[in-house]
Amino acid sequence: MSNPCFFHSKKMTSSRRHHLKSLVLQIAFELIEVEKKEAVQEKANFMAELPALDLSGDQTALVEMLKKLAQSIDKVDEERYDAESKVTKADKEIEDLRMKVVEIQGMKKPALKKVRMSADAMLQALLGTKHKASMDFRANLKEVKKEVKEEAADAVGDWRKNVDEQAGMDGRKKKFQG
Repeated sequence: MSNPCFFHSKKMTSSRRHHLKSLVLQIAFELIEVEKKEAVQEKANFMAELPALDLSGDQTALVEMLKKLAQSIDKVDEERYDAESKVTKADKEIEDLRMKVVEIQGMKKPALKKVRMSADAMLQALLGTKHKASMDFRANLKEVKKEVKEEAADAVGDWRKNVDEQAGMDGRKKKFQG
């Protein structure tokens, strides 16, 4: 066997995969239900530990009790704010580290596709839709006169004339003329 792992050596059938997936989901659902029950139990235990409010008494005793509750609320709010600030600081550090990892690895550039565009389409893409620039590049090309081109060929010399004069070319020349 070339692959030492048994599970990867054979492909799993779709029915087996579906069965395993449903088992995992069922177990996860049961764990979530257990966590919910534990949370309810924790809340009930915490509420049982709190002393019962004694509302019997004069106004000054009630005011004192309210001041103590306000102080405890402030203390809890400070702790919550501290915890939130620690979480946001940790999130920022995580994001900075991710950015450093991306910088180290480098960005993977996608493969570019060839796009055929006309000159007008290129100008419109570069300048935007505000500028309506149209250029006919072919109209601006210089025209070359044929006579000048022929004279230049005669001045240099036509290599075909020399080839025609060689043996064996006369027969071909006559064939094409006839």
